[in-house]
Amino acid sequence: MDRHRKLYSVMTKYFAKLDSDNKVIKISSVADSIVTTEQAGIDFLNTHFKTNDVWVQTSKHGTIRKNSAGVGYTYDSGRDAFIAPQPHDTWVLDEETCRWITPVSKPTDGKGYVWNEETVAWDETDPSDF
Repeated sequence: MDRHRKLYSVMTKYFAKLDSDNKVIKISSVADSIVTTEQAGIDFLNTHFKTNDVWVQTSKHGTIRKNSAGVGYTYDSGRDAFIAPQPHDTWVLDEETCRWITPVSKPTDGKGYVWNEETVAWDETDPSDF
């Protein structure tokens, strides 16, 4: 089964359907044999679903458009990137990666930490809490 999944994923291109606010509302896949260009994939999806929707190609591992698209993400055409929803108000967007980063670096001492938005800091976790 794993071999089949790997083969299938190699032979598939992914597309994100956008709403009027450029929010991703659906991810669909199209066979490589159909997707000779991004536009060919878009045309296929709109014909298949009998719509005239806005689709943008994405990739499973974020190799195009900086990040993989996910439902609820936003497509920013100026950055040509999919951006996840902001996880906390204090997190800022890294312009290069289009990923959210904390205003304080996470400690690298090997211990477990969770973000505390109230204190704008990383709180050490007790392993017994999990």
